[in-house]
Amino acid sequence: MKNNFCLMLICFLSFSVQSQGIFGKWKTVDDETGANKSIVEIYKRNGKVFGKVIEILKPFDEKTLCQNCEGDYKDKPILGFEIIKDLEKDGEYYKHGTIFDAENGKEYRCRIKLDKETGKLQVRGYIAFLYLTQYWIRYN
Repeated sequence: MKNNFCLMLICFLSFSVQSQGIFGKWKTVDDETGANKSIVEIYKRNGKVFGKVIEILKPFDEKTLCQNCEGDYKDKPILGFEIIKDLEKDGEYYKHGTIFDAENGKEYRCRIKLDKETGKLQVRGYIAFLYLTQYWIRYN
């Protein structure tokens, strides 16, 4: 009986993570230090997927400005930036959109997917054959 309960609980938790998919809040991680940087909310709008910085985490400053950005983003607070734009579902991936890196002020093509084994969000920004992959952690 106890084993059946544990098995049911594991199945429920597994289903719960998978059914949430990519949508919701995700904790981003600094590539160099491993520190948690921000919370990005992933959502759907007009049939496409977007992501916005909704919180900057300590030790980073929530009033940080985008100094390396150009145009309308120049010297604007990173908090509130829509960094992921126009992704479309394509099989197990969401792609054909962009991701913005506020640290260098550049925009890259983007592909994301939910890693079903770990429950983490695989986020890949790329130019041609060069890419960088991050794994974001679901934030409750």
